[in-house]
Amino acid sequence: MLKKTEKIWMDGKFVDWDDANVHILTHSMHYGLAVFEGIRCYETPKGPAIFRLKEHVDRLFGSAHIFLIKIPFTRKEMEDAIVETVRLNKIKECYIRPLVYIGYGAMGLYPKDNPINVSIAVWPWGAYLGEDGLNNGIRVKVSSFIRSHVNYNMTRGKVCGYYVNSQIAKKEAISCGFDEALLLDTEGYVSEGSGENIFIVRKGVLKTTSLTSILQGVTRDSIIEIARNEGIPVVEDVFTRDELYISDEAFFTGTAAEVTPIREVDNRAIGEGRPGPVTKKLQSIFFDVVKGKNKKYESWLTYVD
Repeated sequence: MLKKTEKIWMDGKFVDWDDANVHILTHSMHYGLAVFEGIRCYETPKGPAIFRLKEHVDRLFGSAHIFLIKIPFTRKEMEDAIVETVRLNKIKECYIRPLVYIGYGAMGLYPKDNPINVSIAVWPWGAYLGEDGLNNGIRVKVSSFIRSHVNYNMTRGKVCGYYVNSQIAKKEAISCGFDEALLLDTEGYVSEGSGENIFIVRKGVLKTTSLTSILQGVTRDSIIEIARNEGIPVVEDVFTRDELYISDEAFFTGTAAEVTPIREVDNRAIGEGRPGPVTKKLQSIFFDVVKGKNKKYESWLTYVD
């Protein structure tokens, strides 16, 4: 269950959590076209810090632009509003959800002059796939559902309606006793998790899906940069699920998932069936970065206070 905070930002004003409501005929609720971001704020020695705020806001505006939605605020106004929402709620660590949606008005597929509404909510949220998953790895199932074709769902957009596919994939995986789903693309190559990017390690090389059928993850980008700075070879390319099966290590990345090791896929142990040395090294560096303990990546943090 969500843990309530005090205020939610809606169209430039703060409202009480319980009063942050929309009309039942809000256009996005019926047709699924809305764009959003998932951002995290971490507790650091210098106070709460938002991880890669600019990159997330840039992606939000990119998603809106792809779908011809004009956000009625500037990037700077959105960044400031996110910071102020965290500050006002007096929260040290949280998940941040900006949402841009088409509001109440016309009710056909074409929204005509319906208003574009924007909200920002924050709440405490721990390890998305569980603390045990972070420490010991998770079990993953290749889904019978596939990642949609690049000309069906434009993959650079983080759009609410896209996640219907992710939901049914995750429901299937959990009903079969797994922790998470992995989707293939329309060519049969590994694509991504229900809400995560995927990496494998094989023979000392870190490999991740190329930017064809996946969302360009901010955490994914961060791990690639960290790995290269650590001298770990990184390849962005397609790979098959049987290459995943025989990899030495595998892990998911994402704002919610952070860096979560994968210990098993389709009842096949990955490597030794526990987090490997590359995964643990990158995970450790990542958490030092987001918690303000690694000065090399200080520019990735936006301090709230």
